[in-house]
Amino acid sequence: MEAEILSSLKDKLAVLPDKPGCYLMKNKNGEIIYVGKAKVLKNRVRSYFTGSHNGKTQLLVSEITDFEYIVVSSAIEALVLECNLIKQYDPRYNVMLKDDKTYPYIKITNEKQPRLEITRKVLKDKARYFGPYPNAGAAQEVKKLLDRLYPLRKCKTMPKQVCLYYHMGQCLAPCVYEVEDAENQRIVEEIDRFLDGGHEAMKTQLTEKMMEAAEAMEFERAKELRDQIRNIEAVMEKQKVTFTDTVDRDILGFAVDKGWMCVQVFYMRQGKMIERQTTSFPYYGEPTEDFMSYVTQFYYDKQQVLPREILLPQESEPELLAEWLGVKVLTPKRGKKVELVQMASENARIALEEKFALMSKDDARTIQAMHNLGHAMSIGTPHRIEAFDNSNIQGAEPVSAMIVFTDGRPDKKEYRKYKIQTVQGPDDYGSMREVIRRRYSRMLRENQPFPDLIVIDGGKGQIQAAMDVLENELGLFIPVCGLAKDDKHKTAMLLFGDPPEPVPLKRDSNEFYLLQRIQDEVHRFAITFHRASRSKTMLSSQLDEIPGIGEKRRKLLFQHFGSLKKMKEATVEDFRQLGIGDKIAREIISHLRKMV
Repeated sequence: MEAEILSSLKDKLAVLPDKPGCYLMKNKNGEIIYVGKAKVLKNRVRSYFTGSHNGKTQLLVSEITDFEYIVVSSAIEALVLECNLIKQYDPRYNVMLKDDKTYPYIKITNEKQPRLEITRKVLKDKARYFGPYPNAGAAQEVKKLLDRLYPLRKCKTMPKQVCLYYHMGQCLAPCVYEVEDAENQRIVEEIDRFLDGGHEAMKTQLTEKMMEAAEAMEFERAKELRDQIRNIEAVMEKQKVTFTDTVDRDILGFAVDKGWMCVQVFYMRQGKMIERQTTSFPYYGEPTEDFMSYVTQFYYDKQQVLPREILLPQESEPELLAEWLGVKVLTPKRGKKVELVQMASENARIALEEKFALMSKDDARTIQAMHNLGHAMSIGTPHRIEAFDNSNIQGAEPVSAMIVFTDGRPDKKEYRKYKIQTVQGPDDYGSMREVIRRRYSRMLRENQPFPDLIVIDGGKGQIQAAMDVLENELGLFIPVCGLAKDDKHKTAMLLFGDPPEPVPLKRDSNEFYLLQRIQDEVHRFAITFHRASRSKTMLSSQLDEIPGIGEKRRKLLFQHFGSLKKMKEATVEDFRQLGIGDKIAREIISHLRKMV
């Protein structure tokens, strides 16, 4: 940031109030890029500009050039205001509620002469809403059944004369005849009872009529009645889990991975699980905070059809939500309810795994991701990418690993392992210099084609160490980028250039996910190699302490048993198969059992 921007921010931070409210972060173009709420504005806003942050927050802070704030009188007001501001400004770094699947409701309108309709929007119009219903076709059929059974008005606009519905006995014709308010109220209450759990009596009546029609050989009529029964069952009784208390409740759970969050909402109506809703999106703040932001927006437009009870994971903040919505919000700790919340969270985790698996298999998206990645760094499309990662524990057994992605796919036959030879102790920069030198000096000698992009698992120091060797020692000018991680060891940002700077990539982009896959794969390969190296070293060092075990026998033992654990658990007879005498075998077993 420029000096004047830093000075201006410092002055504004110094006068922040010690009150609850909302804050709006702006970039250099004056655009609002993030909206947050705080119980104490002074503490929350200052925290962005002090101390260390993970990569996600650091990327947000790097774009902030100004901020505004709005003081409110309570935390609940801050909660509601935050939701309003997010919907108004659509900030880039906020969790946004994007409903891609809206289920229908059956609505009894709030009019002098009410009527039934199917709607996917819930308005604050004092109408009665029932649902949501996952089976839209069945909901339409049930509405038709209710229209035949209960003679509310059918026409949206009042006609000047009676219509066919009146002559069929399905409408009281308020367009011509006076209909008392009490009569309308009686019909509405009957429909209300039907949709609120009284459908069993209706099913019984229809079943009796169906049997009578079948006995009278009126098969068309019997089929019509059967279809009506099935539609009622599809709307009112589809269930996966049942409670005996017949309470309407929503169950929410969430999972996070690779910078994405998935939220699962289970709808339980009349004690029966009827459907679920799944939403996935990239998130930038803390998981629980962004989850609660999502939940607030989720219920923002649905306050007229709230369930009696909402169940959230234990790490959530139910008090504010309960105060705002005026319904019971729980974070259960035992029993069947906590199992429901765990089931929702587990489904969210599985949905994320499925999302990533599908993304990785989509060739067209991968090719486009490579092109976009090259464009973001102003280089050509990186068809061949080589990635490096170092692994050691306090400097012990330092190793490095290299993987290759060709056209966005791992090319495992090209993977390479390196034991660090010239570096002592935990020197990550020195290890990176050595492995880059060894890899590309060999490629020079053998006249092999160079990669289009080198990816370093690390920050600015590792990038510059690699570039120094390539350019100043080997005379090679290959693009080098780095992948910095957050405090949860997840990919946070792409660094590129000289000096390395963050490259603005959207977290929900395919190119960002490609980088995450590369970083995860090279880290997995390096860790696996490091563990294998440590195991071999540990085995050799333990066996070297036993008299009578030389290089030849040590290799033989390692090839046969593979680990100290298996050797310790072996019997004397197991060693005889290798031509090792009983005395030495007993010494080996005794020594290992003392050491382990």
